[in-house]
Amino acid sequence: MPSADNVLPLLNDSGDLPAGVHVAGWVEIEQRFGAGSKARVRALATLKHLHELAARTRSLRYFYVFGSFVSAAPDPRDVDVVLVMGDDFRLEDCQWESRALFSHAAAEARYGATVFWLREGMLPDAAMRELLRVWQTKRDGTLRGILEVA
Repeated sequence: MPSADNVLPLLNDSGDLPAGVHVAGWVEIEQRFGAGSKARVRALATLKHLHELAARTRSLRYFYVFGSFVSAAPDPRDVDVVLVMGDDFRLEDCQWESRALFSHAAAEARYGATVFWLREGMLPDAAMRELLRVWQTKRDGTLRGILEVA
């Protein structure tokens, strides 16, 4: 059970965060979602690595995590992230080790991660809000929350 210092809401009866975008730091993410099974520990390590690679570009603005990792599923299937990069981000300027993040197929093959990315300002605010809603939508059409890594 979360302590009084945690900001993430409790999981709902379906084992998901309530709908919405919930901001959390790595300590809380690890406490809530990064333990309990080898798959969760592995997924957390992958997430941290992906975040580090994205941060090395110096253009990372937002790092969203969605899917089974941010649920009560004991063994998340994979890691699902959305990177929002600065409007000045240029793939050709980023370090070689970070480039695989920006190829959906390469990220899947190398990290076992589903990675989507876009540049800040590419979409109007309303379209960005709609994308965040889409990433909250489960296969059965219900909504669950997603994480924004602080």
